[in-house]
Amino acid sequence: MAKISMIVNGDPVNANVDPRTLLVQFLRENLRLTGTHVGCDTSQCGACVVHLDGKAVKSCTTLAVMADGHEVKTIEGLAADGAPLHPMQEAFREHHGLQCGFCTPGMIMTAVDLVHRKGHDLSDEVIREELEGNLCRCTGYQNIVASIAAGAKAMAKSDLA
Repeated sequence: MAKISMIVNGDPVNANVDPRTLLVQFLRENLRLTGTHVGCDTSQCGACVVHLDGKAVKSCTTLAVMADGHEVKTIEGLAADGAPLHPMQEAFREHHGLQCGFCTPGMIMTAVDLVHRKGHDLSDEVIREELEGNLCRCTGYQNIVASIAAGAKAMAKSDLA
């Protein structure tokens, strides 16, 4: 067993884990943060995207021990309980950027990282290129792209960005 400690959604977490435990398993099974989804287990679909020290990573191919001493943010950590939704979450709701919702947490976490890296004025082409590692089996992506563009602009006006 390996002893790990990290900050998850602003809270300190300490645990003993098998060194082979994936970060997605740790989040879902140990911490019961089930918003992070497992879609493919091969880093192909992006349903498992979380932020590690502020950068998007696929938690299905990241070991929990690799997050030791770091900060992890999941979809549950974007907006505090009872608080308004994060601007990107609200944009997905307003612009119908989801259907079944399975890919949505990973899409939103990727989108927030995209805005932090590329800014608030994103072209459809840039958004589509950056979503290359996130798959949606329900939509044609148009509403996802529109949601991210709107969310990016809303993040510019928000202190939650």
